[in-house]
Amino acid sequence: MTRAKKTEPHIFSHDPEKVVEELGKEQLIQSLKQMLLIRNFEIRAESAYLKGKVGGFFHSYQGQEAVQTAALAVMGKNQWWITTYRCHALALLLDATPDELMAELYGRETGNALGRGGSMHFFTEEMLGGYGIVGGHIPIATGAAFAIKYKKKFPKTQEEHPKDVAVCFLGDGAVAQGAFHESLNIAALWDLPCIYVIENNEWGMGTHVDRAISVDSIAERKAPGYGMKGYTFDGMDFFNCYAGFKHVFEEVKETARPVLIEVKTERFKGHSISDPAVYRSKEELAHFMERDPLLIMLKTLSSFRITDDEKYQAIDKEQKEIVMAAMKFADDSAWPDPIHLEEGVFAP
Repeated sequence: MTRAKKTEPHIFSHDPEKVVEELGKEQLIQSLKQMLLIRNFEIRAESAYLKGKVGGFFHSYQGQEAVQTAALAVMGKNQWWITTYRCHALALLLDATPDELMAELYGRETGNALGRGGSMHFFTEEMLGGYGIVGGHIPIATGAAFAIKYKKKFPKTQEEHPKDVAVCFLGDGAVAQGAFHESLNIAALWDLPCIYVIENNEWGMGTHVDRAISVDSIAERKAPGYGMKGYTFDGMDFFNCYAGFKHVFEEVKETARPVLIEVKTERFKGHSISDPAVYRSKEELAHFMERDPLLIMLKTLSSFRITDDEKYQAIDKEQKEIVMAAMKFADDSAWPDPIHLEEGVFAP
């Protein structure tokens, strides 16, 4: 389909040199490792799916690695995090091991959710889950932000290491859901410290965002309607995302007000593994892949002499080997015993 001509968004301005100075070589290399681990995990897991080792649904994060990696680099792990069914990356960033995640995809008892959740339902201590219903997790994130505010208001309930914000990742397709608007309204009304991040990869399943959402520059247009600030980031550029998330994080900590962010990104795969993505041409996809977040990261790090092609390939090989070992771990793990099937079920 021909894409409609739209107004250019006001992408958050940033200075890559300042980001490099702030993070330093060690942290930047760590962020590169995380992005490469995510990419390799998605590639190998998809391969396992196609071989019949993984069942159910599978939604790849390939092409969007810079977004959540940058968010974690800014805000740290000790926040409340929640995302959609495209949840592999966030779980990896929040210390779920490749072994337990791959085993979960394989449906084994050593999996992240004991083999019961599959691709869409990873959890960690700070991650309130991947969520399978479009928009259904947005009220949960809003509730988490309420809990943060409540605990700060009543110190006796305070945690040893209190959280500052709840961070909610959602797709552009969820913007049309009523839960999105109800959540933003109550978050603004009650001054809840929630950061809503629309990962706009332009496609809600097979429907282009131009045909589903009535405005362009979604955050900048929608946020004022709820008395909130709205920002737009370049989701293919780790450095832009880092600078943007840092600005917003400091703002929310100071004001305790919610913020809406739109991250312009692109998924390199179909909506799910069963989606051939015939709604966009190979030429169109190739054009977007020229702005692969990994290539942008490499180019920027190379320009500051932090890494080069040879070191990049070595890191990529290292992360691939980690994922290959996770596949062997999953293969060698036992299937769940049906006798435990009803454990954890609290309603008949």
